[in-house]
Amino acid sequence: MEQKENQPQIEQHEAAASAESAAQQHTDKTPSMEEMLQEAERKAQEHYDAWMYAKAEGENIRRRAAEDVSKAQKFAVERFSGEMLAVMDSLQAGLAVETENVESFKSGMELTLKQLSSVFEKFNIVEINPVGEKLDPHKHQAIGMVDSEQEANTVVTVMQKGYSLNERVLRPALVMVSKGKE
Repeated sequence: MEQKENQPQIEQHEAAASAESAAQQHTDKTPSMEEMLQEAERKAQEHYDAWMYAKAEGENIRRRAAEDVSKAQKFAVERFSGEMLAVMDSLQAGLAVETENVESFKSGMELTLKQLSSVFEKFNIVEINPVGEKLDPHKHQAIGMVDSEQEANTVVTVMQKGYSLNERVLRPALVMVSKGKE
């Protein structure tokens, strides 16, 4: 019977020893300051490495973008230039003809002009020929005024046609405008 009475005391003693051992294990699992410092240094190094990689990647992207812009500027007119070579060939062929026939020369010039107009059309180069329009200082450059029956500031004569590229004026038309009715 004594053994049965001691049984709860033994169990209590074992439970206390088990709790003490668990507490000791728990304190053993808590990292020391040195381990925490090493872990923080490891994470700091990882972040530094990631930052350096991102910085290098950003510099590479900037360098490649600068190269792309440089190439785009350098070769922007390559397609246009290729089309213009055909016009140049036609002009040179026309000058190489030895016949002195004005009609054949004029016919060759008209064909070359058609070829040039075709190139302009492909690249959205549009002629500005404003006869009869009101003077628009964005598209026209008035070089003089003449007496005319038309309303004042109306384009009467075009001295030199203007051109626009994709609706942006490359060269304004040189025009004479009306002084207006007196």
